[in-house]
Amino acid sequence: MKSILKISLVGALLCLLSFQATAQSSKYKCMLQMSNYMGEGAYIVVSLINPKGEYEKTLYVMGDDKKWYNTLKEWHKFHSKKPTNISAKTGASVTGGDRSITTIEIEDSKINTGYKLRFETAVEDQKYHKADLEMPLTSAAIAEKAEGKGYIRYVRLSKIQ
Repeated sequence: MKSILKISLVGALLCLLSFQATAQSSKYKCMLQMSNYMGEGAYIVVSLINPKGEYEKTLYVMGDDKKWYNTLKEWHKFHSKKPTNISAKTGASVTGGDRSITTIEIEDSKINTGYKLRFETAVEDQKYHKADLEMPLTSAAIAEKAEGKGYIRYVRLSKIQ
């Protein structure tokens, strides 16, 4: 009888620990407005950057032709070292003046802890922007419109309830 009780308690404890270990995350609508530039559609990757300034996770890729991923130079180095299936996180490239609305998922534990979102952009035969837009992953920054420096005019995130 004691062994059944011990096994039950250990099982319940393991279930509780695994439930707590599951990262809670929130979905955000990401509205991206491009600047008016001439040329091909921009390939854009949205990455989670850790407090040390290193790539941690790919959140979304705008541009689904893999042959152009190497134009996103810094992200491509990261992705080549730790290849993951990103097919569920890809969409069409975005041309000058266009708007894109996507959904990204961010772990709640990353908010207000020194993480950033990086929007890296590349356009065929034009300048590459490693950090076209970087925003701190804070409650305040998420609530505001963030201005880009290159092909991106601005990005606005809004939490999906």
